[in-house]
Amino acid sequence: MEGDMITPAPAFVRFSGIQKTYDGEYLVVKNLDLDIRKGEFITLLGPSGSGKTTTLMMLAGFEVPTHGEIYLADRPIKNVPPHKRDIGMVFQNYALFPHLTIEENVAFPLSVRKVNKAETQERVRAALRMIKMEGLAERRPGQLSGGQQQRVALARALVFKPQLVLMDEPLGALDKRLREQMQLEIKQLHETMGITVVYVTHDQSEALTMSDRIAVFNDGIVQQIDRPDALYERPVNSFVAHFIGENNVLAGTVETIEQGYCRVALASGGSVMARAVNVAGSGAATSLSVRPERISIMMDGAASEGPNRLPATVQSTIYLGDHTLAVLEVGGSEEFMVKLQPGEHDGLRQGESVSITFRPEDCLALDPV
Repeated sequence: MEGDMITPAPAFVRFSGIQKTYDGEYLVVKNLDLDIRKGEFITLLGPSGSGKTTTLMMLAGFEVPTHGEIYLADRPIKNVPPHKRDIGMVFQNYALFPHLTIEENVAFPLSVRKVNKAETQERVRAALRMIKMEGLAERRPGQLSGGQQQRVALARALVFKPQLVLMDEPLGALDKRLREQMQLEIKQLHETMGITVVYVTHDQSEALTMSDRIAVFNDGIVQQIDRPDALYERPVNSFVAHFIGENNVLAGTVETIEQGYCRVALASGGSVMARAVNVAGSGAATSLSVRPERISIMMDGAASEGPNRLPATVQSTIYLGDHTLAVLEVGGSEEFMVKLQPGEHDGLRQGESVSITFRPEDCLALDPV
């Protein structure tokens, strides 16, 4: 019944028809329409030059859209200066004041906002407890590790209780182990405080780990926006399939399409069945996408069920601890990857002839690469 329908929550941040050009000709951001919900953690993901950082800087107020409007809590903010937007910022280079103590750095946004001394002390103490750095309040940034400095930058962005926090590659300068630890800490803070976070990164594993939703940018356009699992399992085009996670590609031509599946003749010979995700029709060129963990290796001569079986030659195996990566030659590609579980096919030898199999539902027919 119509009366039982749930009305979607209004957008907390809304980009409406946003364009951005620096030279009057090339659009860095092209006709961006993007809604961000209150309390969500959304990541803008894409390669360098894709428009994600420019989008973040327009939301922060450091860049002005060439066309269109940005709304924050239903209020247009294109002409509102950055310091009046009530937005916290965390940068990759921390941007801490080297001559101030940690306590003074965290207190700075409150002093700018003329918060009284007693409340400032209380908020700063709470912020330092939040990042587990109460005992380091009198130190200066130069006396801290990179991870500690990033925690201070995070506390400074949250101490004045902003309605929105923007993070621009905040973990890019950290080593792998510390980066992964900080990912979990930031996500936990987001969930505990219920703040809205817009996060920019080019690291797809970081985006998958932290985000409620991910907007994948390329060439100034959002290619797809969805939950991490949906982006991985159901990419809408070849760019998203290749950018999110590891991926194998086979070129072919669509022969038939029926009930959401298509038969594809491979350029190297043979044919496979695939999900028809983004194909122009029979006779059209297509790019097949298959994830390495969705493929099985069959020893030469072994029987298999199902329509998708292709000959392969072992190029090499790479031991990676929790799994082994088998690199095969398949259909003319010498970098076809298959993930093997520990102990699976330990005896594979370079040059050995094998077969690979995969289910039609795990093979996506997409626009040509």
